[in-house]
Amino acid sequence: MSESQKLLYEHHDESDSDPGHDIHPFPTRRRPSPASASRSRSRQSSASPAPGAEPNGRFGSLMRQSSFAQPRPDGAPRTPNRVRFEEPRRSMNGDAQGGQWVELEEDDYLEAGEQGRERTQRLPLLTGIEAPSVTVATEAFNPEDHLESARPRSNMRSAFVNMANSIIGAGIIGQPYAFHNAGLVTGTLLLVGLTITVDWTIQLIVINSKLSGTDSFQATVEHCFGKSGLVAISLAQWIFAFGGMMAFCVIVGDTIPKVMDAMFPSLSDTSFLWLLTNRRAIIILLVLGISYPLSLYRDIAKLAKASGLAMISMAIIIVTVITQSFRIPPESRGKIEGSVLIRPGIFEAVGVISFAFVCHHNSLLIYGSLRTPTIDRFARVTHYSTGISLIACLVMAYFGYLTFGDKTQGNVLNNFPNDNIFVNIARFCFGLNMLTTLPLEAFVCREVMNNYWFPDEPYQPNRHMIFTTALVVSAMVLSLLTCDLGVIFELFGATSACALAYILPPLCYIKLSKKRNSQTYIAMVVMAFGCAVMAISLVKTMGKMSNGTESQAQCS
Repeated sequence: MSESQKLLYEHHDESDSDPGHDIHPFPTRRRPSPASASRSRSRQSSASPAPGAEPNGRFGSLMRQSSFAQPRPDGAPRTPNRVRFEEPRRSMNGDAQGGQWVELEEDDYLEAGEQGRERTQRLPLLTGIEAPSVTVATEAFNPEDHLESARPRSNMRSAFVNMANSIIGAGIIGQPYAFHNAGLVTGTLLLVGLTITVDWTIQLIVINSKLSGTDSFQATVEHCFGKSGLVAISLAQWIFAFGGMMAFCVIVGDTIPKVMDAMFPSLSDTSFLWLLTNRRAIIILLVLGISYPLSLYRDIAKLAKASGLAMISMAIIIVTVITQSFRIPPESRGKIEGSVLIRPGIFEAVGVISFAFVCHHNSLLIYGSLRTPTIDRFARVTHYSTGISLIACLVMAYFGYLTFGDKTQGNVLNNFPNDNIFVNIARFCFGLNMLTTLPLEAFVCREVMNNYWFPDEPYQPNRHMIFTTALVVSAMVLSLLTCDLGVIFELFGATSACALAYILPPLCYIKLSKKRNSQTYIAMVVMAFGCAVMAISLVKTMGKMSNGTESQAQCS
């Protein structure tokens, strides 16, 4: 401790009995000039009592004090430009008298020749200087732009909700239609078998990423097959996610207008408000008003709460289909004769089921959002998500198909009467679910475009805004041109879904494996199955579309 600081503490101890006297040590001090240092040493020697002096004598009663310890006549602190601990410094001008700047020179602390009168400086030495803390606080600094560790993370529960919501989305409403194509028994076997396969290939994507040392599905395929592999995976991911966005917009148009028309029958005759019962107007209004702002988020973890609400709405839909299927009038029911075991639309059914369960394009995003991303933790998230989704899809498929039989539509809610209040609640919840699920697919499309065209460039807000706007608006416009959800399920499920789930993950694993084992042979079988399903389903779906023999969906 320096001599000046010792002197401060000694005087503070002696003045504890004086409540009006408060001495505060300062944490930093400027280095004195040599002349000042010599004067300080001479003052310290003169302030020390002479040997033999009595403590109660003349020197004891008139102890000489340092200039640090001498209070000002007006009671103001001796060191206004020093750091004080009892209250924050509010401005650069301190609390000088009259609001004027008072800057004490260094010699004022060391000399007392002017008998308590200090030399003052009425203007700051440096003008236009702002405190560093204020400068940092006013800058738009976002640590997420510079540090990956600063990005928000999710726990296992949030990751499970995001993955389950990505699976139990538009696809669940088409499971009765898959049973309509494949038959009751065959549809059940396909649903269980494909769920197990999808669960395995989702984990395979993370394993491939570890083996290749990459951090995305695209980079893994590019590592294995070069530029052609990057083009293939980018196209498959983008088409599937964009097809999901289209399907969600179609569902919003199929559900919300019917709910509004049932709740307010006279709304269609009201000027301007009739738009709330119009399919195209509702799609434009709700997609741009709800889905588009949610799509502007940069991090998928921020959608966990919205995904949780979507899961609740899906539970309401399943309960409604179960309870209201017993109240369907006989004329609305279909026949299931000859379709219990097997039907000729097996490959189309594989496309519909695959469209529902494929979330491979989201897998590494969800894996990366975990606070502790490990393969074991991600495997548990995958098992829980696919297991819950399998149960939900089986329940929906059984009650929907056994109720409507050969009349089952791509959106099973369209088979129910428009005046059923419970079904209208389910429609409303399903429409809201699609509005909160659409941003998940927009995340994937935007990530694919950034990784393909701007792989090494930092985040750009303008590019982020342009990509998001273009994706949401284009998907919305295309959904205004069709209302056949079954065609979307079959077409995108037969092409991009099969490539993402059954072809590319096992193909990369075969390429990265150094030796053949049981997992490698399973990967070969799954890849061959995916290629066969893609080719056959695509040919049959395109044939149905060209002949105009698809479902009975009617645009309102």
